[in-house]
Amino acid sequence: MRSTAAVRALWASSHPGPTLVVTALAAALGVAIGLAPWRLVILVAAVLLGQISVGLSNDALDAARDRAVARPDKPLARGDVGLRTAWVTAYGALAVALALSALLGWRMLAAHALALGSAWAYNAGLKSTVWSIVPFIVSFGVFPSLATLSAPDPAFAAAWAWLAGAMLGAAVHLTNVLPDLDDDARTGVRGLPHRWGARVSAVVAAAAMLVGATAVLLGASGRDLSAVPPLSWVLFGGAVALAVIVVALALLRPPTRMLFRLVMVAALLLAAQLVVSGGALVG
Repeated sequence: MRSTAAVRALWASSHPGPTLVVTALAAALGVAIGLAPWRLVILVAAVLLGQISVGLSNDALDAARDRAVARPDKPLARGDVGLRTAWVTAYGALAVALALSALLGWRMLAAHALALGSAWAYNAGLKSTVWSIVPFIVSFGVFPSLATLSAPDPAFAAAWAWLAGAMLGAAVHLTNVLPDLDDDARTGVRGLPHRWGARVSAVVAAAAMLVGATAVLLGASGRDLSAVPPLSWVLFGGAVALAVIVVALALLRPPTRMLFRLVMVAALLLAAQLVVSGGALVG
């Protein structure tokens, strides 16, 4: 029973929601570019374990701060599982993620190492600086290339996909912390969104979504709008509409968790645009 409870606590500490979303996006991109089944399985496993390592290291480093503000949703802060166990699991997941990436080639290994190293750097201290957005821009910018570098003929994703990924990362960071601004302030975390405030962060996140969605629309079609498939137009229109709503709400009303939810939906639409672009991802 204890081992089962520990596994549950570790999983809950790995930020399972974002972990599964990012893993599903990697799988969708792999399918979209036509990866062979065995390559797809390795890609998905590598991304899943990498994200677990990022989530666990984040909660392990934040355990003391989470206890200080009595976060009821943090198993490590509650003591449901020991920090040593969390660190061993995080490092183990990281090692296996990189080993699996190596099976897909040194380029995939290097790209995944860069993405994970950037995320770990955020957890280790960049989150409390004005540079807190940089790891998200780097990690999400590299992300589309994880699929294209897993192919038999590895290639980096097109420049527009890097831009779209970077804008997605920027928007995720600027809104992901909005629900926790007060708790973060009490424990000394002052990243870029904390310095800008909820209203400015939400507006900039919406602008990033617009830039990312436009990059995918124009990049995947070679700037030939007549070649854009209907589904891409629908996803683009949805992202634009949500961005406009976010800006209006941020400017006209006090910021609420609704801004966070709306930008997250827009981010999912942008991610879906990347998936629909399919073979055009290769640079």
